[in-house]
Amino acid sequence: MQRTLLKSIALGFSIVILFLIFDNRSEVVRATKVQPPQEKTVDQVGKNIKVLTGMPESQLIPVMNFFAASMGRRCNYCHVNNQGQWDYASDDKPEKSAAREMVKLVMDINKTTERLKLDPVSCYTCHRGRTSPQSIPALPLALPSPPPNAGAGRPTPGGPTPGASPQASPAATPALPSADEIFSKYAAALGGQTAIDKLKSRTVKGAITQANGNSFQFELSQAAPDKFYLLVTTPEGTIERGFNGQVGWEKTARGVREVTGAELLSFKTANGLFSLLKLKEQYSRPPRVRKDKLGDRDVYIVDGTTTDNRRMRLYFDATSGLLLRRTTTMSTMIGIIPDQIDLEDYREAEGLKFPFTARAAALEVGNPTSTRTFTELKLNVPVDDSKFNMPPAPKPAAP
Repeated sequence: MQRTLLKSIALGFSIVILFLIFDNRSEVVRATKVQPPQEKTVDQVGKNIKVLTGMPESQLIPVMNFFAASMGRRCNYCHVNNQGQWDYASDDKPEKSAAREMVKLVMDINKTTERLKLDPVSCYTCHRGRTSPQSIPALPLALPSPPPNAGAGRPTPGGPTPGASPQASPAATPALPSADEIFSKYAAALGGQTAIDKLKSRTVKGAITQANGNSFQFELSQAAPDKFYLLVTTPEGTIERGFNGQVGWEKTARGVREVTGAELLSFKTANGLFSLLKLKEQYSRPPRVRKDKLGDRDVYIVDGTTTDNRRMRLYFDATSGLLLRRTTTMSTMIGIIPDQIDLEDYREAEGLKFPFTARAAALEVGNPTSTRTFTELKLNVPVDDSKFNMPPAPKPAAP
């Protein structure tokens, strides 16, 4: 149970902090020209994996959360828990066997959707938060919205409706700004490109409050271009993560481990110094732009595919230019997994603006939302470089 809680806390924190830190990952990859190590798969590190073989290990918890959200259930619906001890490899529950068959069904269907160039289906496509698929419409059906000009007389063929007022010509649609113009306005709203270029380090303190009321303190130290050290304090102990420019690592109550592959890229994106600054470089091709509403605000939405093959939508306030929301999706073998963060309370700190509040929403049934709040932020302060290094493994206790 402790392992599950620590993973939940770590996952929630990574999602929250993702949109508040700045990283220049693309330049780091270009500078090193070294491909990251191949990540291990779930069947290489787990036991009794029969259907999800080949899936990256870092996707396991998000995929399990996706199953739970789709079914409206928790882990114990399929997995065995004996007096607080999880036996994830056990096949004692028939629900687990049924789940495997359903996963095979989803993957078979998506072979057809891929061939037809359609969006993939997932567990949620049919289940919608229930254990039984929802295949029959609920009655009574809701009335559809009335069509435009409902109640007006039908136009006479070959001419206008008798007695009707002349119809005004439609107003021209204002031209949309380009993605480059939106990114430039955002940089200016943060304090300007010159101030951003002077940013060499940042230290942050704050708190994360989960939907269940749990609150955790965190500290984050960052140095250009992408070094970081993160400390989260929980009732079960501390969670530490770091990257010294070459080696990524995580330390929990279960020990110290090196982080590689896609999981390391995720850590660097979540905790680097420039992840929300050079947004253009994160897209694999020029993103699309459209105008919409977010609540009562007019926003420009920048939408496209990232260099790590995720869909990313950025919602910029049309007036201030500040980023209000960021949504990303991760493609997995069982469907597309979304997450979302809303950024609020921008404050100026030493010439740059940062969002001091962020509200995260993710597919985690026990804690679907969490709120991160900065209580202290300092820029360009010296950071001990040794803090980013992977600590040695704890010595075994003496017998």
